Amino acid sequence: MTFDAELAERARQTLRALAEHEEKKMFGGLCFLVGGHMICGVVSNDLMVRVGPSGHEAALARRRARPMDFTGRPLRGMVYVSGEGLEGKELEGWLSTALSFVRSLPPKEEKAPRVRALRGRRKPAR
Repeated sequence: MTFDAELAERARQTLRALAEHEEKKMFGGLCFLVGGHMICGVVSNDLMVRVGPSGHEAALARRRARPMDFTGRPLRGMVYVSGEGLEGKELEGWLSTALSFVRSLPPKEEKAPRVRALRGRRKPAR
């Protein structure tokens, strides 16, 4: 699946001014993370925004927002926002909302690096 590279760049620039972040390709699009927590993503032509369960209804009342139903079932705490015309202050407002929620979460624990088993490729020394 492709994603709107222009919307991704606008989100990147706006988020850069708000917080240190990292990017990962996920969900067939590009996701932005702050402190290891996903804050938003660009999927197809939409901005996927993490607003949290308590902010879900208020987010759906905002312009261009609809439930995120990536799997066919709405995910409470996440919304899609139509990317068309999502400019300046409106984009910043959505990212600020998401950032407020993510900053309320406990810090992510660092995961230990995964070690792959050799599965019979090497015999133990005798």
